[in-house]
Amino acid sequence: MNTIKYPLATATWDDAEYAAIQRVIASGMFTMGREVQQFEKDFASFVGSRHAVMVNSGSSANLLMVGALFFTKENRLQPGDEVIVPAVSWSTTYYPLHQYGLKLRFVDIDLETLNYDLDELAAAVTDKTRLIMVVNLLGNPNDFTAIQRVTAGRDIRIIEDNCESMGAEFEGKQAGTFGVMGSYSSFFSHHISTMEGGLVVTDDEELFHIMLSLRAHGWTRNLPKFNHVVGEKSDDPFKESFRFVLPGYNFRPLEMSGALGIEQVKKLPTIVSERRKNAAVLQDVMGTHPELMIQREIGKSSWFGFSLVIRPQSTMTRQHLLTRLNELGFESRPIVAGNFAKNEVMKYFDASIHGALRNADHIDNFGLFIGNHHYPIVDALKVLKTI
Repeated sequence: MNTIKYPLATATWDDAEYAAIQRVIASGMFTMGREVQQFEKDFASFVGSRHAVMVNSGSSANLLMVGALFFTKENRLQPGDEVIVPAVSWSTTYYPLHQYGLKLRFVDIDLETLNYDLDELAAAVTDKTRLIMVVNLLGNPNDFTAIQRVTAGRDIRIIEDNCESMGAEFEGKQAGTFGVMGSYSSFFSHHISTMEGGLVVTDDEELFHIMLSLRAHGWTRNLPKFNHVVGEKSDDPFKESFRFVLPGYNFRPLEMSGALGIEQVKKLPTIVSERRKNAAVLQDVMGTHPELMIQREIGKSSWFGFSLVIRPQSTMTRQHLLTRLNELGFESRPIVAGNFAKNEVMKYFDASIHGALRNADHIDNFGLFIGNHHYPIVDALKVLKTI
């Protein structure tokens, strides 16, 4: 059995995070409160959004984000509406869309960027398309200028699953802030860690208020007095304590997770900067590798991990690549969920596939990724040359 020398993920905490946990323990207040509110404020400031809503996971963030679009006063989504999705992403990119009755239309990805094949995306849009789910994969932002050209003049909204790409930028703007909403994850293996956790950001006050209600039971308790859900709340806290107005969830994060987030977001610029330094080494070492492709950066990636994809003309097998990486001590995983349209769960979806998913198939059969970190890993990256 080979020893893992180069893991996928490592802790980003120091004494500040442990002190934050102790602060919450000493307070005796463990459910969502002031620590969560402060983290939301700090995170919104970091990404440049008006509002942020913290939840208990990035998956919950996606569900909250999709659900909110069904309860706006104008132009709300309806079951049966068409949403375009990339063929390569994580399961909970797709599940909320299915759970709200949307029709998923799968589109191929670009073999180099691992994000949307922009020509295929433009060709996939129909008169029935109401939503595009944009996924920024492995830290790499999409070309939002091109995507906005696709939606220009059409009644199509954009939402972003940015769970893997916290801190990424495109033309000076943070990934996750190009659509009407964007989701993030703060799970252990992601850029920052609040143990479990996620967020949704938006500049739209109505969507913000809807999410505040949906996050906690669909009640009015967490809404401001004047809001876009019920208009005006009464001044009677007893009456408003159990007033249910939307079919919501319990996605509330722990106060401890909020406290951790306050400390982690302070470190996020350095975390992203160090990851980019590692990526520069990777690009130097592996950019012209005869057998393997690395991800082509769009804008400024935050480099969640490093993909290694066997070139189409190569005779190398993925098993050979896996064996060699194991021998060298690298932990690895498939590139997210590969071609998701191949999964058995698809039998439950109302879905169509635009064209052929050739690149997604190639990623599914010949791709994997290794870890990146918030500290230098130059020696590990130089070892890759020997593959």
